[in-house]
Amino acid sequence: MTTGHGIPAAGSCSVAFDEAGVSAYGTAALARFFVAVEQPGPWGRDAATQSHLPAELGRALGQACGERGGRLTLLRRPGRHADDHAAHTHGASAADAGRITAYAAWAGATPWLLEARLDDPAVLLDLDYDALAEGDQDAVTASLRGASPAAPVLLVCTNGRRDVCCAVRGRPVALEASAQAPGRVWEASHTGGHRFAPTGVLLPFGATLARLDPTLCLDVLSRADTGELPERALGPLHDRGRSSLEPGAQVAESHLRHVLSETSLTALSTRPLAASDQLGLDASATTGTHIYLVTHRDGRSWQVQCTSVAQDPLPESCGKAPVPVKAWSVTVAASS
Repeated sequence: MTTGHGIPAAGSCSVAFDEAGVSAYGTAALARFFVAVEQPGPWGRDAATQSHLPAELGRALGQACGERGGRLTLLRRPGRHADDHAAHTHGASAADAGRITAYAAWAGATPWLLEARLDDPAVLLDLDYDALAEGDQDAVTASLRGASPAAPVLLVCTNGRRDVCCAVRGRPVALEASAQAPGRVWEASHTGGHRFAPTGVLLPFGATLARLDPTLCLDVLSRADTGELPERALGPLHDRGRSSLEPGAQVAESHLRHVLSETSLTALSTRPLAASDQLGLDASATTGTHIYLVTHRDGRSWQVQCTSVAQDPLPESCGKAPVPVKAWSVTVAASS
């Protein structure tokens, strides 16, 4: 068992972003829903088509998700070598030996998560993806035999073929956290943003997190049971945003969540604000500026102006050339 992160090479992308103190705001990969399926064994850069999952099946599942604004993710149970074909039996009950776990998650305004044990991942071809894209839990349940509501789970990216930082830093964190929360922490094929490794996505909320450590993972899962994040997860160090929002909206909501110390993941809603409704602001006056209305369920609302700002170049992936880093300037322009 580890006691924290693995040690990445000097000059790796996540080390460079840590040292520069780059904000994680607005970097969650876009997804209104998730389909996550257990697939032991090695993953290539494109895990859906480069794993023990049949390539055509992986391609079809990825297309079904992607065309509807969702995301396909492969899962492994932490703690066994990646090339163990029987790794899916590790940590599973005797009744489930030889079966795989799959999740369908809706990350919209009222998130929900379904879990199913499958004999064959091809069953997921029969999932009602249109219903999933609309957040219709009953229809999705009817289309996935044996599906039932599940407690939140945390997917920690460990796909070293996408970026070595995810394997070196993500696998030790997933392993240590899963030892304390078995069945609720998974290794995941790709969550995006390896420059912020270890990264993770909390299902069903689509809350995407940066710079995880084992203690934070456990705190996240504990608070997720009541639809919240721990206060330590708020702010630009760890909060990448909710996946159902566009980048600027992620920034507006994450910034305000931090300012308010609002830990509920469903308390705030965020949408672009029409020019006619803006109070003394002109989003067109500055390139890369967007204005959003963030509303609290208690009736309060704020206008939040977010402007994209280019910072000094850094490598966003290990081994790649540095590129200008996108940061955000945020102003809470009005409240009511």
